[in-house]
Amino acid sequence: MTAERRLVLASASPARLSLLRQAGLSPEVVVSDVDESAYPAPRVAEQVALLAAAKAAAVAKRETDALVIGADSLLEFGGKPQGKPADAAEARDRWRRMAGRSGVLHTGQALFDVRDGAVVSRDIAVASTVVYFADPTPPEVEAYLATGEPLAVAGAFTLDGLGAPFVRRVEGDPAAVVGLSLTVLRTQLGKRGLAITDLWRR
Repeated sequence: MTAERRLVLASASPARLSLLRQAGLSPEVVVSDVDESAYPAPRVAEQVALLAAAKAAAVAKRETDALVIGADSLLEFGGKPQGKPADAAEARDRWRRMAGRSGVLHTGQALFDVRDGAVVSRDIAVASTVVYFADPTPPEVEAYLATGEPLAVAGAFTLDGLGAPFVRRVEGDPAAVVGLSLTVLRTQLGKRGLAITDLWRR
C-alpha cells in the first residue's frame, strides 16, 4: 500500500464529500446510479449495509486500482426507514411526529479495495446514532420546509446545515449522522494496512 492510491467516493452527497475533505482526504466522486428500491431488507441497518455495498460494487466495476467508498443513510423512526421525503407535505408530517422524540440514524459504509481491475477485499459496516429532536414551532417548521433542505436528505433533517438547531443532541458518531463515519473509515483502512494519515493531502 502506498499513499498514491486513489480514493473514490461512490456518492453524489456533498455532505459526504465535505466530511472527507475536512478530514484531509481528496476523493474523486463517481456516482453509482444504483436503484435504491431494488435492495429491500427486513431491518433498516441491513438495508443501509446492502445499499452501501451495492453502490461501492457498481463503481468498483469501473475502476482498475482504487479504494472505493460506498455509503447510504436512513433514519429509523417508529421501527420504519425514513428516506428523503417525497414532498413538503410528507416532510411536514414527519416533523410533527419526530418533534420532541428520537430516532436512530443508520449509516452503512462499504470500502472496496480494487487492484488490477478486481475487487480484492470488501469491508461493510454500519454506524448507528441516536438522534434526539427538538420541538420546533410550526412557524419554524414552515420556514425550514421553505428552504428545501429537508426534502433533499434522509430523515428530513441535517446536523450540518439549517436543521441543526432542531436537533437537541446525539448519542454516537455525529459524522455518521452527516453521512459518513470517519472513525469507521479509519478502521476499514486499517484492515487494509493503511493509515488514514497516509491519504492526507500532501
